[in-house]
Amino acid sequence: GNLEDYEETVKKAKEAWKIWADIPAPKRGEIVRQIGDALRQKIKVLGSLVSLEMGKIFVEGVGEVQEYVDVCDYAVGLSRMIGGPILPSERPGHALIEQWNPVGLVGIITAFNFPVAVYGWNSAIAMICGNACLWKGAPTTSLVSVAVTKIIAKVLEDNKLPGAICSLVCGGADIGTAMARDERMDLLSFTGSTKVGKQVALMVQERFGRSLLELGGNNAIIVFEDADLNLVIPSALFAAVGTAGQRCTTARRLFLHESIHDEVVAKLAKAYAQVRIGDPWDSDTLYGPLHTKEAVNMFLDAVEQAKQQGGSVVCGGKVINRPGNYVEPTIVTGLPHNAPIVHTETFAPILYVLKFKEEEEVFAWNNEVKQGLSSSIFTKDLGRIFRWLGPKGSDCGIVNVNIPTSGAEIGGAFGGEKHTGGGRESGSDSWKLYMRRST
Repeated sequence: GNLEDYEETVKKAKEAWKIWADIPAPKRGEIVRQIGDALRQKIKVLGSLVSLEMGKIFVEGVGEVQEYVDVCDYAVGLSRMIGGPILPSERPGHALIEQWNPVGLVGIITAFNFPVAVYGWNSAIAMICGNACLWKGAPTTSLVSVAVTKIIAKVLEDNKLPGAICSLVCGGADIGTAMARDERMDLLSFTGSTKVGKQVALMVQERFGRSLLELGGNNAIIVFEDADLNLVIPSALFAAVGTAGQRCTTARRLFLHESIHDEVVAKLAKAYAQVRIGDPWDSDTLYGPLHTKEAVNMFLDAVEQAKQQGGSVVCGGKVINRPGNYVEPTIVTGLPHNAPIVHTETFAPILYVLKFKEEEEVFAWNNEVKQGLSSSIFTKDLGRIFRWLGPKGSDCGIVNVNIPTSGAEIGGAFGGEKHTGGGRESGSDSWKLYMRRST
């Protein structure tokens, strides 16, 4: 779409909002329930399309659509529960109420790596709050965006409602910039890199708009000497290699206590050698291609920098000689915790394995990167677990114990601190971001 298409779409979405805002919230919830059911019916074919266009393995494609289905269920219940308190007024004969109203039009810009789920988390909640949505998916996954929007539009139109309640504009940076600068976007939810997110945030702030940012991560797993290694090896493997390292929650740093470092590296390298690499549509495949040729070049560049900064490649590090953007899942050891490449988020399957001695230093190393999305420790020490969850522990939005960094649940608010943007999507009280409060 071009900017003229965008202009027409915003006008239609704003008109559609007038109809949607008048519908009672539980009735809006019923429409969202039907959207969830429509996605359920198409879950395998839509999961296949995600796999085909994005490159993630088929079960992950289906799993991503399942997240949208789950958040629809969550939103249905929420549609009967959103509300503010009635407070005691100090003035006789007065009522003091906190009333929540929809913001209006929610712009949703999503990334290539989760071309269905991220839109789902935003739109299902935004819709029950009474907002219309305008979606700009990633330019490299536009087939998925179109397919999802058609499924939603059919549900809306079957209920005699305008499809424009959930509008779509396919396009590049020109459309994204227009959305960020457009005063008619009452909230702009942006998922993507920290670099672009910062530009978006500044453009939105300039017009005193509202933004919800889900940006980069540089996530660590910390393994203490008392950890259960039977949990650690599959968890580290899944967190570092899942989605070919293209999740914002991918584990990029693995801190190992010096007493178990060599043992864990040996076991992990053995596990890496068993990863089944192949066609993402094949049910046996665990690991597919990177999304683009640019990603392959970034991978090679990062491996080279890691070597120059003193790292040793234990396994991987090369492009796989087969059609498609395939690279070897890679483990690098021997770098210091503050090496520049370790502090850089490379959206590829490279895991930096680092040694530590003391709890206090490694908690500080977890927190020293600019991003603050997800973090994990593996330990059996209860005191340590509560220190990790407490004020001097992890500074991330998602704090795990004895499970990997990747993967989250729709019932809890998802998002991170610092350069991850501070936004929260999906569960808990994140619905408040899609509404405005009047006292």
